[in-house]
Amino acid sequence: MRARDLAAEFPTVAVDTPALDAARLLAGQNLPGLIVVDDAGRPKTILPGTQVLRMAIPSYCQDDPALARVIDEAAADLFIRNVGDRTVAELLPREHRELPVVDPDATVLEIAAVMARARSPLVAVAGKDRRLLGAITLDALLDRMLGT
Repeated sequence: MRARDLAAEFPTVAVDTPALDAARLLAGQNLPGLIVVDDAGRPKTILPGTQVLRMAIPSYCQDDPALARVIDEAAADLFIRNVGDRTVAELLPREHRELPVVDPDATVLEIAAVMARARSPLVAVAGKDRRLLGAITLDALLDRMLGT
């Protein structure tokens, strides 16, 4: 089986997409992350869902999760709204990360190797012109590898 056989349509965002819209897309479709594309539709990077959380959760709670216990649940539920008018560009990690992308002919083992090396819950599949053809999630890859 090749990447083209496993690839599925996958929602994308641009760097200027509002962060709150990206969070809603992640939650609404139960996605592990999003593919950020450039103006030509080529994968630029992967935005893991955890990066959205990092933007929404106060740094003092990230530094010491025990401090989060003093915040009541009603207030805690509002933190995601604190992203305000920020964009996807502001959610991206500061350090450059490897773009987990494979060509349509990649084998299951090649896909798994790229996913593992990049520590990404999804891999983009792009053609020779680098345009996005689809994506493969960790869940779909494991299903294939385990024969479920």
